[in-house]
Parts: sequence; C-alpha cells; structure tokens
Amino acid sequence: MNTQPIAHPIAHAANRPNHPAVIMAGSGKQQTYGELDQSANRFAQLLRGRGLAANDAFAVLLENRIEYFTLVWGSQRAGTLLVPISTRLTAPEIAYILNDSGAKLLITSPAFDTVMTDIRKECPDLEVLTTGSGGADGFDSALTSHPAEPIADQRAGATMLYSSGTTGRPKGIRPAPPEDPNPQAMIPFLGLATMGAGMPADGSMIYLSPAPLYHAAPLAWCGAAQRLGATLVVLEKFEPEAALAAIEKYKITDSQWVPTHFVRFLKLDPEIRTKYDLSSHKRALHAAAPCPVPIKQEMIEWWGPIVNEYYAGSEGIGMTMIGAKDWLTHPGSVGRSIHGTLHVCGADGEEVGANEDGLIYFENTLLPTYHNDPEKTADAMHPKGWMTLGDIGHVDPDGFLFLTDRKSHMIISGGVNIYPQEIENLLITHDKVMDAAVIGAPCPDLGEKVVAVVQPINVAEAGDDLEAELREFLAPELARIKMPKLFDFRPELPREANGKLYKRELRDEYEAKAAS
Repeated sequence: MNTQPIAHPIAHAANRPNHPAVIMAGSGKQQTYGELDQSANRFAQLLRGRGLAANDAFAVLLENRIEYFTLVWGSQRAGTLLVPISTRLTAPEIAYILNDSGAKLLITSPAFDTVMTDIRKECPDLEVLTTGSGGADGFDSALTSHPAEPIADQRAGATMLYSSGTTGRPKGIRPAPPEDPNPQAMIPFLGLATMGAGMPADGSMIYLSPAPLYHAAPLAWCGAAQRLGATLVVLEKFEPEAALAAIEKYKITDSQWVPTHFVRFLKLDPEIRTKYDLSSHKRALHAAAPCPVPIKQEMIEWWGPIVNEYYAGSEGIGMTMIGAKDWLTHPGSVGRSIHGTLHVCGADGEEVGANEDGLIYFENTLLPTYHNDPEKTADAMHPKGWMTLGDIGHVDPDGFLFLTDRKSHMIISGGVNIYPQEIENLLITHDKVMDAAVIGAPCPDLGEKVVAVVQPINVAEAGDDLEAELREFLAPELARIKMPKLFDFRPELPREANGKLYKRELRDEYEAKAAS
C-alpha cells in the first residue's frame, strides 16, 4: 500500500482509512478518514440529487458537531458554495444571509428549532434538512439513502463566508474561482500552513480546534489540518479548563486561538493552570484580534516560545505571521507579510513612511468580491487594485506590521482621533476585569465621548469604587482626552465565541439612548 502522504482526505482514506479524522472532545464521538470519505461522497450525491450543481450555494446552521466535516468535504467534491452561518444570529439576520447567498438548501440541527420557526416563515420555499432528526426532513436518513461512491463530475468547491456583522449587515465574501478545479489540487493556504505555521505534513499532527466551526479561521485551519492527515480534536464549546484537559488527554501538537481565549486562561486559578501536562503542545497559533502585549508575554512565559500570531481576514487577501522569538523583539507586532504585499496608505491614498499609521492594504493576484454589493467591494479597493480589511496600522523599519485599530471603531472626540484598542488593551490587564469594550457615544459638546463597557470578574464589585480604581489604573498611561467619560459595568459583553466583539450593538444602544 502507498503510504506516501498526499494532501487531501481522499488520499488519506485510501492510505490510512482507520486513522481518526476527527474526535469531538466532549462526547468522544469519532470519525475515521475512511468513514469521512464515504459520508462526504454520500453528501455530494445528496447535493446532486437535490438539484445543486457546481457554484450553487447551500447554508449550514450548526453548532460544533462531527457532521460539519461531512458537509465541508462533500461540498469540496461537488463544486458547491458552502455558506456557514453564525449560531449567534437572529432569525431575520439568518434569513438575510439565506436570501442574499441564494442558498438552495439549509442543513441545521434540533438546537435551532426555535429560531427555525421564524426562518421557515421568512424563507418558506427553502429546503431544510435537520441532523439528529427523523421524519421527512431528517438529514441522517437522507444522507444514508445515497451511495458512497464519488459523483461523476467531481470538482473543487468553495466556502462563501459572511462577515460577522460587527459594523452593519454581514457582507458575503465571494471567493475567486479556484485555479485548479480538481478537488485534490494543492491549494495556496496549505503552503501557509506548512511553511508559515510549521504544521507537519507527515500525518502526525493532532490539532485542537476550540472555536466555532462556522467562523473563517477554525474552518480554514481544520481544513488544512485534515488535508495534511491530522486528527482533529474539536471542542463543542470553549471552556478554559476543558481546553487544557484536552491538550493533555489527546496529546495535542497544534492549536489555534483568539486573544479572548488567552485572557480566560490567564484568569484561571494558578493551581488549575499548572494542573495539566501540556508538553505535547508544539505550535499554538492565534489571531482574530490584536493581543494585548502583557497577555501575550504571559502566554509565552507559560507555554514557551510556541505562541505564534498571524493577521488575515475572511477575504483571504493576505496574511502576516510572527513567531514568538521575533515577537519578543518586536512586541505587539503581527509580523511580516507571508501572503500578498503590504501597503499602508494615508487619507490621500499615498503610501506613508515607516512607523506612520495608515489604512492597511494587501496587493494580491486573486481578490474576492462582496456578494451582491459592488459598492462595498469598491470601498475596499485602492485605485491601484489593492484591497483593505479596514484596519489601521503601521510598518516598522524592519517590515513588521503593527495594528492600531479598525477604521470603523475610531472615536472622534473634540476633533481628536481616539483608537479604542489602546484603552481596551490596558483595561483587560487589570486583575478585576474579565472583558472590556470601548466605544464612542453621542455627545453634544464633543461629538463623541469615550465609554468603557466593562465585564468585571466579580459582578458584585461593579460600582463607584471599581470605577475609581480603573481610572487610577489608566491615568498614568492615557492622555486625558482618551480617559473614558463613562464606565458601564455589565455581566457579559456581546462577543462572538470566535473573539469578535459586536461593538455595533453597544453603539446602537447608546445612540438610541441619546435619541430618546
């Protein structure tokens, strides 16, 4: 038997059919590469049987569960567009994505029965299949009714992601067509995974995914890991101690995180943090939001120089990466570009010098478009054909990128530009703060005032004394114009499980208060 590793689950099913492809950490449910191959073929057959041809879209509204990978790899060989939907969205938001994407089928689970009642009203003609459910709309029986042989017209599919909607309506990101339609063709992201992130290509990787699979990064890195023959270990839901226990139990070698996970880890009691054997852990990637420097320093001190960071977006227009060694000499950086060419431009569109903030663009050969929204696509483009994710930052003389904030999050108070990230990064390091968001709220005198929305570790401590303590903590580091005019204490912030903060919800709330 040929044991040479080839970068696709189809090859792994032929060479190592009994090797575990995915394990659900909570339930222990497993699926081998042989089983994954058969279920993916059945799903490709199901798609064709339901009338979905290449480039047709279907949507997925699922919690983290093992069926997700059947859908991913079945779509990958049917040439369809898989549209993952955030489980946090409301029925109208979900219906908007279903209609905007032109989805011809929705795969969901009983966990969403309540929201599905309203979705069916808004999308009465949409075909729905439900995992773990019997009856006419049961996904499991529909899947097993199809043969496990490959479809005759296999071709590479794609994922159409929708932005998280943190600044308005979610934007559908329609990817550029694959350069090679062969499902087993090498993809550029695999080079970033092996040469950039250092993932092993010999099938030895055991990869932990702690975040929701509907999000861009977990889905992309899980896909790369399975192309490399890894065993995925998927947390049904992130919980810091459960994640540490999974690293020890499954001898995890690789993982991918967001800064919010790191904050939750570091807020654990020291005896819990040191309870688990993490010696198998060789590479820990993180992204999604800038990581406060003290948090990153603590993680490197604890886990060692395995904590590597990257900056990218769902659009796939470019990527930077930085290892722990370089980060320690360039603290706060998200690295040098490893995919696409970086450009930092001022308001006039001209490139700025080293250490000067501007809008970050990537120059690349294949760029996506925003589905059904040419205006948003045009807004993201530079006249020279570069594309931006909407982030502000600068490049130092050594070529390392530093992020300042998102353009859409900037507060203009008294004519001064204030970037909330700086204030948030300070607040999150206070030992009584679990999470923090800083927004601009309407103000008749200043235009906008700085508001800090804070989640204390102990909600009972919220009040005037904690506010005074936080003001004293911030004072040595912040100019007076940046000091929050108001502290709003809450038991929880509207944050996605993938780390994205829904500032739009907080801003809308304060705008409504000001209007009334």
